[in-house]
Amino acid sequence: MRQYETFELTFRGDMLTEAYAQIPLTAEFICKEEHKTIKGFYDGDGIYKVRFLPRFQGEYHWKVSGIVTGEGSEICKAPLPDAHGLVKAVDTHFEYEDKSLFFPFGTTVYALASQDDALVEETLSTLSTAPFNKIRMCVFPKDYDYNHNEPPYYAFEKKEDGSWDVDRPCLKFWHRFENILNRIIKMGIQVDLILFHPYDRWGFDALDQPDNLRYLDYLLSRLSANPGIWWSLANEYDLSNSKTLSDWEEIEAFVAKNDPYGHLLSCHNCFCFWDAKRPNISHASLQTKGFSELPRWIAKYNKPIMIDECCYEGNLPTFWGSISGREMVYRFWRCIASGAYCTHGETFQSDDDVIWWAKGGVLKGESPERIAFLREIVEALPGPLTPVTGGVLELAQMSPEAMEEGLKQMDPKMHRFIRAISASIHRMEQDDRTAHIAGEHEWASRAGEDAYLWFNDRQCFGEQTLQLPEDKQYLIELIDVWAMTRTVIAENASGNTRICLPGKEGLAILATRC
Repeated sequence: MRQYETFELTFRGDMLTEAYAQIPLTAEFICKEEHKTIKGFYDGDGIYKVRFLPRFQGEYHWKVSGIVTGEGSEICKAPLPDAHGLVKAVDTHFEYEDKSLFFPFGTTVYALASQDDALVEETLSTLSTAPFNKIRMCVFPKDYDYNHNEPPYYAFEKKEDGSWDVDRPCLKFWHRFENILNRIIKMGIQVDLILFHPYDRWGFDALDQPDNLRYLDYLLSRLSANPGIWWSLANEYDLSNSKTLSDWEEIEAFVAKNDPYGHLLSCHNCFCFWDAKRPNISHASLQTKGFSELPRWIAKYNKPIMIDECCYEGNLPTFWGSISGREMVYRFWRCIASGAYCTHGETFQSDDDVIWWAKGGVLKGESPERIAFLREIVEALPGPLTPVTGGVLELAQMSPEAMEEGLKQMDPKMHRFIRAISASIHRMEQDDRTAHIAGEHEWASRAGEDAYLWFNDRQCFGEQTLQLPEDKQYLIELIDVWAMTRTVIAENASGNTRICLPGKEGLAILATRC
């Protein structure tokens, strides 16, 4: 076996036909650096499996106990070049276990696994050349506009009364589902797996809590050894009428406790954000268009922020499914230039109701190639980006004492003006303040002092003054985010640097240390 790659043990035993979602089967894996106890699962036809993700090189001893038994040892070799381990949240960015950076550029195909084989194949072919390295998709089928088809299989068998028998997972479903997941992950795409959602006519959203946990126990036993998976507790958890907040908290705790490896874990909202400060939550997965608040949320949670739903490029008769390709690209740049990350989606009307965001198929929009351009820029940066802080508006919103301290670092000619701004802001109600200041927001982020990024969005500056460290020198590039061009406009720049611009929207400025 190899480090960071799933290792599987297979045993033969009794045929099970009644209850096999939870069986007495565990395995201990022991090496010098770790000791893990892993749950096994029943895979049909008298086959029992245990899957393990080795994290260290060297000799592992294993012992299987329960409904089948066995023991042995395996040598764990060095990982292959493209095996980096799990993605982890580190401060406000993402890294693989081998410490290499991971910048998520996601897309959404909610009901991919519920489509027929031909459409799945077409979607996987599209993904193989698309710019995305993360995909949001559901376990359960989805019932919503443009998405009413029956899936080939369901996650569970049925009882005689027609209700779901969560004690008997449908093995045809799980085999097919795993094949889809594994093929996506082999492309280098992380699967952000949505465990529950409210768009349901089959009763999956209405399972009682013991059945929810039984389903999760089986899913975790099967999938948690896969290094390319993230857990999303739900899509739009706050629209579920069948689960209370305490139910969701119990589900969160169950996933965290029963995942032996600590995969990334989030919960996605429609309106009310899940509390990303909770210890089990690795990052915030948000649906919002309030991007000017990103620096505040990054500071509040001190974790990575994923804008996993920012509306979709398309032409549906809905406000959320009809933004332009240019606007989608701008939203990606706003996120990146705030130290956050963004997820794409596409919703173009089609006579056959095959729409990317729901079912997959082929991409039709103008944004993917420009997202690829942005990804190339970001992945070449010397480090992860964080928001630039300390501007005039931030200073003016501080307490009077803190503001006076900050004014000591400002040009004295600005003091009277900033005090006037502060007095006006502090007379505003908080809601009015937030809404008003959003329109004054500057999209700016930095990778330490090695790189600085500004996105000018809809502004059409004819010139701009960049504030760079005086003791370091920078190469400055002008980036047209729609035309996908990069032009060097200054070399060996330092300190306050004035640059001339062409007076058009959609430009970014990148300063990288020489």
